[in-house]
Amino acid sequence: MSAYNAFKANVPVAWSRNLYITLVRGIPGTRKLHRRTLEALRLTKCNRTVMRWNTPTVRGMIQQVKRLVVVETEEMYNARKQKDANHQALRPPLVVNHQPATTIDSSA
Repeated sequence: MSAYNAFKANVPVAWSRNLYITLVRGIPGTRKLHRRTLEALRLTKCNRTVMRWNTPTVRGMIQQVKRLVVVETEEMYNARKQKDANHQALRPPLVVNHQPATTIDSSA
């Protein structure tokens, strides 16, 4: 389950020392209070991720803009980055031989 789906499904997240917060919805059209909260979290552009300590203050800010962000623990973030790296890794080349197969005649 992706972090976004887990967050939207309100799956309980294990306690983590650090929280990785990603802005997944655009800022235009949001309330001024939400824009200032995102600015305080240093989230300025979509799909940007910041790391913050797991404190009551940060959790309150996240609660205020919960419809605009996705929160991941350190383990979830590292697993997602590893999955992306494996997906983008170079793969061995596919070798195709277009020469006709030669048959060896052993009736000599």
